[in-house]
Amino acid sequence: MTAPLRWRVARLRERRAQTPTAHTLVLEAPGWPGHLPGQHVDVRLTAPDGYQAARSYSLAGPAEADRITLTVQRVPDGEVSPYLIDVYAEGDPVEVRGPVGGWFVWHPEETAPVLLVAGGSGVVPLMAMVRARRAAGSRVPFRLVYSVRTPADVIYADELRRRVRDDRGLDVAYVYTREAPPGWRGEPHRIGLADVDSHGWPPELEPLCYVCGPTGFVETAADLLVGLGHQSRRVKTERFGPTG
Repeated sequence: MTAPLRWRVARLRERRAQTPTAHTLVLEAPGWPGHLPGQHVDVRLTAPDGYQAARSYSLAGPAEADRITLTVQRVPDGEVSPYLIDVYAEGDPVEVRGPVGGWFVWHPEETAPVLLVAGGSGVVPLMAMVRARRAAGSRVPFRLVYSVRTPADVIYADELRRRVRDDRGLDVAYVYTREAPPGWRGEPHRIGLADVDSHGWPPELEPLCYVCGPTGFVETAADLLVGLGHQSRRVKTERFGPTG
């Protein structure tokens, strides 16, 4: 029998702004048991009057000794995300519980090609896989198709540019839904068959496919992959709602 997960105190050690609405938080979490890329963690806040609010956030990087990395996007009118982005200061505590989830994960010993399809902040657990690939010295080829509203909304923009240059076997393609950068071919549009077909892997290679983002995006992308011939059991999905 698996032991129940328990809450532990973690403290902020580092903050990095990714976009105007998304920040990466590095937390020191003594006794953290480790995790796999694709898993998530519960974060709980307690107000002075005893009121508590908890939310789940994807882990943004591979396991490190007593440290976890999250990337949080502010949700308008949210209870937890505005605090974590606008108020939470270095050294302040929060409670964390995890890791949670065992299906939407990538194991570094895998040898199949990997296709990552992200919508907005759904890139976070997929970035954990990209980072874990590099940390493990894996040569498995990765392709990321990343859909965002505008270039300013790209989370990890600088790191992705660097990794495409330095991480052999990693390719990244973008789909812009509202505003595209100068020189980008085509018009802004929602992800479609041509995007997944041209930037993904052919189903004959039997890639592992991971799709993460808002519910509508995930359903569309997963249907496109299955329609192209990918086995549904090799298309793993993770979706999120508007709570924050």
